[in-house]
Amino acid sequence: MRVHVRYFASVREIVGLAQEIHDLPGTVHTVGQTRDWLRAQGGRYALALAADKPLRMACNQVMCDAETALHPNCEVAFFPPVTGG
Repeated sequence: MRVHVRYFASVREIVGLAQEIHDLPGTVHTVGQTRDWLRAQGGRYALALAADKPLRMACNQVMCDAETALHPNCEVAFFPPVTGG
């Protein structure tokens, strides 16, 4: 399945890209599995999307959790939690 992946803030800085398109394997069906698959690619992805790193996720510009299902050509976004004061 083809998905458009966007990275924001520190995630973008670590990955070195603002966005990219991936053709995911047939075993990837959710936003969380997308994160896992990207992390398994190693290098910058492993660092930016580490399992112990708190990240927010969105699918088609709607905040979501790891169990949110993917759809062909959807947009998945990863970004750090934002705090204000």
